Amino acid sequence: MSTHYSVQLISPEEKDSLYENYENRFLYTNKADIYGCCIKLITDVERIKNEWEDNFYTMDEHTRSHGRLVVLEEPKQPANTIKYDPYTKTAFLINVDYYGWIKSIALAVAGDVLEDEHQIYSVHGAAIDVGSTGISIIAPSGTGKTTHSWGLLRLPNGRLVSDDWYFVRLSSREPLAFGSEKNCYIEADIGKIWNEYERLVDKATFDQKGRAVVNVRWIVGAGGVIPMTTMKTVILLKRDFQDPNIVTPLGADEAVDYLLANDFCNPHQLVKDKRKTALRKEFFRKLFKKTDVYLVNTTGTPQETQTEIRALVVTE
Repeated sequence: MSTHYSVQLISPEEKDSLYENYENRFLYTNKADIYGCCIKLITDVERIKNEWEDNFYTMDEHTRSHGRLVVLEEPKQPANTIKYDPYTKTAFLINVDYYGWIKSIALAVAGDVLEDEHQIYSVHGAAIDVGSTGISIIAPSGTGKTTHSWGLLRLPNGRLVSDDWYFVRLSSREPLAFGSEKNCYIEADIGKIWNEYERLVDKATFDQKGRAVVNVRWIVGAGGVIPMTTMKTVILLKRDFQDPNIVTPLGADEAVDYLLANDFCNPHQLVKDKRKTALRKEFFRKLFKKTDVYLVNTTGTPQETQTEIRALVVTE
């Protein structure tokens, strides 16, 4: 689903005013553990609270929050009103009924905290472990990120770290990628592309947007989901019917240029000033220098493209 919202940055004083205006409406709270960040949900929408609890690991209620999401329904406000105070890491989401945006903004708040305070960076992409080798798929919307990350998960030695968003710790050694969510938020058509997931789809309760939070362990088993992997290969996707090339190896600078041209393949960046852009650009340059990077053109069928991707990452 494409992103149709914009983020208005606000001051701490504006945040305090909004908090005071809405504080009598807060009915539900829940703290999520997003790679060690405590992100607090405050909402008057029970459905959102339930999806959040299914989606994220729970943080102890006594832990002080690093960031907050206030998610409310307000008839007097336009749809998809999003305001963010970068100083207190507080986001207000008014009349946002698509849970996918809500959970992505929660992950973006955690990413904002981690990249500023701990030099840990977030990637809007999938991380799959194949035979103890980390594979990432990063792509613009609509080019097949979910299809092909779940395709790799069908491998006998494929294990899920994250299908949508992960965090990276860089050091003098190989990059480490860490998962961020307890369960996945998927579209119903994944079972039509890969038949193995039909049983997962049949068990799920889909929301009004045709998506559901599901426990992939029902299909891959408890050992099929792991908290981290050593990143070895990054696959960038595009869909360009004018380009006859299917697989193109990229150098670090070429890969960074591709990401810059596609807004880091992340429509959920809350702060996009020069400082943040420079931080993210330098992070990806370092990541790509430590990994093998390929650009895969997804103009074929899912099965054809999956064969090309597996040829890059599966070793005998």
